[in-house]
Amino acid sequence: MTRTCVFFHAHPDDEALLTGGTMARLAAEGHRVVLVVATAGERGLSSARGDLGAVRTKEAHASAKALGCARVEFLGYEDSGLDGSTGFARADVAEAAGRLAEILHEENADLLTTYDPTGGYGHPDHVQVHRVGGLAAELAGTPRVWEATVDRTLLLRGLRLARLARKFDMTPFKSAYTPRAEITHTVNVRRYATQKREALAAHATQTTGGDQTRTVSALLSLPKPLFSLVMGTEWYVERKRLRAR
Repeated sequence: MTRTCVFFHAHPDDEALLTGGTMARLAAEGHRVVLVVATAGERGLSSARGDLGAVRTKEAHASAKALGCARVEFLGYEDSGLDGSTGFARADVAEAAGRLAEILHEENADLLTTYDPTGGYGHPDHVQVHRVGGLAAELAGTPRVWEATVDRTLLLRGLRLARLARKFDMTPFKSAYTPRAEITHTVNVRRYATQKREALAAHATQTTGGDQTRTVSALLSLPKPLFSLVMGTEWYVERKRLRAR
C-alpha cells in the first residue's frame, strides 16, 4: 500500500540535512513525498548576492527533484533569522497551522514530519515548525507525526573527535536534539546517499558565508564512502499516534 508523507521544514536545505535520505527512500519505494517549507531562508548566512530567498527557493526545488518529491509548497513566511524577533517565529501558530492543515487535508497525508520541541539546536523557526506542525496534524487528522532529530549521543561523540583537531565550546550541543532513549525510529538511508548528497549540493548558497566552515560545505567535502557512513542514518521521535481515519 502506498502512503503520502509530508515533510515540513523551516528553510531550504533543512530537508536535505535532516530527512533527505528518508524522503528519497520513500519515493523510491513508490510512496508520495511532499515537501512543505515555511520560509525561503532569505536571512540565512551566504556570500551570494541578490535575492537570496528567490535563489534558495530554486535550490529547494532542485533538491526536491533529486529526492523524488511529487510536490513542493512554500507557506510564504519571512525567515526569522537567529534572533527570532520577526517572521515565522512570531507568526500566529493557529493561522500557520491552518495553512499547513489545508495541504495535509488535500494530500490525505498518512504521515507528517516536524522537529523536536527544541527545534534541534534551538533556531526560532525550527521551534515554530514543531508547534505549527503538531497543531496542523491535529486539525487535519493526520494519524502519524514524526519529529526529525539527531541522536545526541552520536552527535556528542563525533564532536569530541572533532575537538581533537580544533577546540570549540561543547556546551550548546549538550542539550541539542534528542537523547537516544527517546528516539523511536532509526532509518537506514545509506542506499540513498547519492540522492541525499545531490540534494545537499543543490543548496550552493549554503556552502559559503560567515567566518566558519559551513555544515553543507563540510559534508560535501567528505569522500563518498565516508559521507554514506556519516549521513546514512536519520532519526525520528513519534510521541503519539492519532486514531486512524
